[in-house]
Amino acid sequence: MTSDVTPLTFLSLFLPFLAALAAPVLVKRFGHNAAWVLAIAPALAFAHFALMLPEIAAGGVVTGGYAWVPSFNLSFSWFIDGLSLTFALLITGIGLLIVLYAGGYMKGHPQQGRFLSFLLLFMGAMLGVVVSDSLLMLFVFWELTSITSFLLIGFDHERAASRRAALQALVVTGGGGLLLLAGLIFIWDISGLTQLSMLVRGGDVLRDSPFYLAALLLVLGGAFTKSAQFPFHFWLPNAMEAPTPVSAYLHSATMVKAGVYLLMRLNPVLGDTAAWQILLPFFGGLTMLTGALLAVRQTDLKLMLAYTTVSSLGLLVMLTGFGSDHAIEAAVLYLVAHSLFKGALFMVAGIIDHETGTRDVTKLGGLRKAMPITFAAALAAAISMAGLPPFFGFLAKEEIYYALAHGNPRAVLFTGIAILGNGLMFAVAFAVALKPFLGKPVKTPKHAHEGPLLLWLGPALLALKGLTIALFSGIAHFYVSTPMASAIAGEVRPVEISLIPHIGVPLGLSLLTIALGIVLYTQLSAVRGLIDRTFKALGAGPDRGFDVFIEMLVKVSFHITRLIQPGRLEFYVTATFAVVAAVLLVPLFLYGELPSMPSWPRDMPVHELTFIAIAVAGLIAVLTASSRLTAIIALGIQGFAVAVIFLLFGAPDLSFTQFMVETLSVVILTLVMTRLRLSPSDHRGLGQKLLDSTIAIACGTGFALFLMRATEASFDNRLTDFYNTYSKVIAHGANVVNVIIVDFRGTDTLGEIAVVMITGLAILALIRIRPAAAIKGVAVKGSAKTAKKKGARA
Repeated sequence: MTSDVTPLTFLSLFLPFLAALAAPVLVKRFGHNAAWVLAIAPALAFAHFALMLPEIAAGGVVTGGYAWVPSFNLSFSWFIDGLSLTFALLITGIGLLIVLYAGGYMKGHPQQGRFLSFLLLFMGAMLGVVVSDSLLMLFVFWELTSITSFLLIGFDHERAASRRAALQALVVTGGGGLLLLAGLIFIWDISGLTQLSMLVRGGDVLRDSPFYLAALLLVLGGAFTKSAQFPFHFWLPNAMEAPTPVSAYLHSATMVKAGVYLLMRLNPVLGDTAAWQILLPFFGGLTMLTGALLAVRQTDLKLMLAYTTVSSLGLLVMLTGFGSDHAIEAAVLYLVAHSLFKGALFMVAGIIDHETGTRDVTKLGGLRKAMPITFAAALAAAISMAGLPPFFGFLAKEEIYYALAHGNPRAVLFTGIAILGNGLMFAVAFAVALKPFLGKPVKTPKHAHEGPLLLWLGPALLALKGLTIALFSGIAHFYVSTPMASAIAGEVRPVEISLIPHIGVPLGLSLLTIALGIVLYTQLSAVRGLIDRTFKALGAGPDRGFDVFIEMLVKVSFHITRLIQPGRLEFYVTATFAVVAAVLLVPLFLYGELPSMPSWPRDMPVHELTFIAIAVAGLIAVLTASSRLTAIIALGIQGFAVAVIFLLFGAPDLSFTQFMVETLSVVILTLVMTRLRLSPSDHRGLGQKLLDSTIAIACGTGFALFLMRATEASFDNRLTDFYNTYSKVIAHGANVVNVIIVDFRGTDTLGEIAVVMITGLAILALIRIRPAAAIKGVAVKGSAKTAKKKGARA
């Protein structure tokens, strides 16, 4: 069943962009309370997508759009199934809360309007990524997320750390975007399809292609950079330089999950291969462990949460590529759970920072009484992150172990990675939720107190949502989990996990994870020190490697620029004509396309030979001229001789044009030369003269051979017939030549006119230039003459 609600869906997609335009004006008018007005846009979009839930749950999809370039099968279209709908609901739902949160967090900031505008643009870009049906539309929005995240991460642009983080994120994700573009072109070329809705039903067309591995690696390059997979994970924690609302949105529902979305979307056509099931679990597992270990190492609340996001993204990639029956279902559950608890915890970290003036967990304590609502939200979100009942994170963790727990060595390896990673994240979750709030009160830079409604509303609702969908998991699975898992798997995959755990191995693994997490939490300081010393012993990581790469890139670019652009005009002219000669001659000799030798000049009439001889004489005169002025005048001899030859061969209009061009060229160049002091001396050495002569002869020979070969080919009169047929019908002109110049090549002619005009203005400016010394000399002479006259009168 397919439904098309094009106008409403189109409006829903562009509501964030419209709100972004209005944000600066509304903030100027209402201050931070403008967030309530701006939140209407994501609220309406969320409501529109929520109305699709019954249809999607029944197995339907929603499609629509507009043709863009029909001849290339390009369209602005969308494809909404269980996967894209879940992402759309997360983006708009959490986005609604983030907009409100930003209103409170950025209260009083002079650039709050600009910030909210960037945030809404970011929301619209991410929404476009997840609902796009057209491959081109997907890529456009994909790159737009990189650009808008650059603006958000570098919002505090006066700080060097913010500028570096923004540039780093743009370089990494933008470079991955280029890889993705190449991968999408491969997919387009292999399948002949430009729409995802048709591609995901394409079966094995991509897997059976000899270019499958190339397409897969390019797509993984785009997905891994966007979703911060090892070794590209370093940009995501550095992005914490952005204001906390950005961090909360970035990590919970938007850009960092774009790569995961792409992998899930293409799973039906790229998955279920050896390469897929090796690369994704390997890099996903490595990322999970790296992120979890680095999270424990941190003391900054935002950095602790940021590295756990890296770990969670690795877990999602690992599950997506694992290949077992329940791995996709586990990935679906964990993605939803992570969006809820991570958004809440990031907002909690922002509230703590906003109200106390610090995010250092070692300098916080005893905030429970001062910030009770924030503490409750943090504790609820941490319980879900730790995978404890009765929150949705518990369902996700149970399904993860149910999917991974098998007897083969591969399953044992990745199960061990999951246990260690989840145990570390358990410790970090409660470190964030308990250490700032429990214990004795600690003096903080600002007097601690509960934040306003706009700040705690978001984390409270997200934490409550994690509880309610776990309690009513049957409804959540029917409308969200099952349609999403089915879309990823390419077949119906009912999700049935509930708060009643899987009795057996999965439950045992959950208990083992909890025990490990408790031990790590109680020994957190010692574990942090051990991990810190280990990483220091390993030396510089990928973050420093990025700096080295940029430094090398700048140095190599500098030397290449110095080599090919030395700032000397003669070098550029020589290189240009050398390339022209190579382009003309190499193909002729390489592919055996040399023309046959002509029968002329023995068959040529005497008068034609005479004018050719005049042209040659003009050439000799140019080469032997003692001054540039003489050479210019002699150069006109060749032009006039060629114009006469055109006339003899029955092209009077071309001949007249040539006469005019040569006359104007000689006159203008002569005028310029008479006004400039140009030395006639030639400073070139013998080697340079030989090189220039060789290139000039090669260019002339190349053009001659090329034209001779072209005239030997049979004449293709299709263009002639086209002009003859349509000149009068379309352009209403009887003179075909005029119609070609004015109508069919109108833009070309306009460009030529513009070039002539600019050249004339440049020459006029050049002629009117007077050296400063000369002007001063004239002024001095004038003053002397005036003084002499005054003396005579006296």
